[in-house]
Amino acid sequence: MLRNLTKLLSNTLSLNMAIISSPPILSSDTKQDGGRRRLLVDHGFPSWVPDSDRKLLQSNGRAAPKADIVVAQDGSGDYKTISEAVAASVQLRKGTERFVIYVKKGLYKENVEIKKSMKNLMFVGDGIDATVITSSKNIQDGTTTFRSATLGASGKGFIAKDMTFENTAGPQKHQAVALRSGSDFSVFYRCSFKGYQDTLYVHSQRQFYRDCDIYGTVDFIFGDAAAVLQNCNIFVRRPLSKQKNTVTAQGRTDPNENTGIVIHNSRVMAASDLRPVQGSFKSYLGRPWKKYSRTVFLKSNLDGLIDPAGWLPWKGDFALSTLYYGEYMSTGSGASTKGRVKWPGYHTITSPKEAGKFTVENFLAGNSWISAAGVPFDSGL
Repeated sequence: MLRNLTKLLSNTLSLNMAIISSPPILSSDTKQDGGRRRLLVDHGFPSWVPDSDRKLLQSNGRAAPKADIVVAQDGSGDYKTISEAVAASVQLRKGTERFVIYVKKGLYKENVEIKKSMKNLMFVGDGIDATVITSSKNIQDGTTTFRSATLGASGKGFIAKDMTFENTAGPQKHQAVALRSGSDFSVFYRCSFKGYQDTLYVHSQRQFYRDCDIYGTVDFIFGDAAAVLQNCNIFVRRPLSKQKNTVTAQGRTDPNENTGIVIHNSRVMAASDLRPVQGSFKSYLGRPWKKYSRTVFLKSNLDGLIDPAGWLPWKGDFALSTLYYGEYMSTGSGASTKGRVKWPGYHTITSPKEAGKFTVENFLAGNSWISAAGVPFDSGL
């Protein structure tokens, strides 16, 4: 039954690609701009972001926001744990309007699940490393990669701002997720994701990350979402002995899927624990988890820890001719493409038109990602 379903979905994707390859009919939230679809932007925000959400994102995050529920370990809020607040939101909210949970400064040791039915939840913290959700579930101790997430979000429209999501299992426990998002239209602004292997699981749907920090070692940004990470800091940590670091492991299984990991105007560098010994470990931009793996680095700064080859095989010649890996106008001592892999699926992108396919504007086909407080929304290159 699953094989039949997979085949049906693949055929549907193929038909859909044939349809959208025809001249587009522009929807009411786009304007024609030289024959291309252009996102409408108002004061740094896409047109689909409601005024109420803009005000929440524009708040400085240091003053208590207007919240429906307040979480505080010291008892000054409505609940002491985030999980209690999430459960209470089901009873307290009306409809699916934006519901804000303000999580005061503190270390919250719990695993939080935002179920698919919990739409338009927003977490607001007191800042990176001030409001911290932490856990240590991992595959070595008997959980699955999926269930190891400190926070898992499935409900549409989840937003998190000014928080840290952490998995402290350590490199010896292998797969251990800090955050897993399968939330369509999910947005993460000024957040930090800390782990080692499989830190950030961009599982599925459309996701946008702005001004975030991501820490890890092996495949630490992975999954099959349509995900854009913009103006983020990517910190490669010290792995286990004889391990190789790989920043990404994208999981596209069908060539017609509109998924991929795009890292735009960001920085890849050694974390403090790797920096003194980075010559002892090899680090790569990614490796192909699935047959049609797709990852693109646009105008990012790549530090010298990145191996000249750039990319690492998964096993043998698996996916090397079917993947799409691209680099465009990156800088830094690890950005030279002269020594890059010679795989059929690797592309040194020189054309702005080709690179433009992977911007928020075009790669996401005009779908909604929210820009961050006071920061212009970079819809193009």
